[in-house]
Amino acid sequence: MQVLINSGHNIEVHEGLDAHVRGLVESTLSRVSDHITRVEVHLSDENGPKIGSHDKRCMMEARLEGRQPIAVTHQATTLDHAIDGAIDKLARLIENTQGRRLDNKSQRTDPPHSETKLSGAE
Repeated sequence: MQVLINSGHNIEVHEGLDAHVRGLVESTLSRVSDHITRVEVHLSDENGPKIGSHDKRCMMEARLEGRQPIAVTHQATTLDHAIDGAIDKLARLIENTQGRRLDNKSQRTDPPHSETKLSGAE
């Protein structure tokens, strides 16, 4: 699973933040990582240098094998809370998507076979 981290011009991605985000993504999604080819993380500060409530934004997009990409967004007062909220949402969405896919595979699509009894000639 490849993890890419992008940021807006108001967020500086330093080595510590990069390592923290990668570690969090890899550990949180470890159960389903075999089905994920790439996770893109986009960090931004909606208000720039101004202080505001819920102005830190984290958008995560996961590319699952054989499926369309899925994305989640979480906004919070701090960047850490935005990242934590987004990874929690993404993990739940992936697990639900994988669960639905497995459920759909296990459901029968063909009509049940009915036994027809031939009457008459034996």
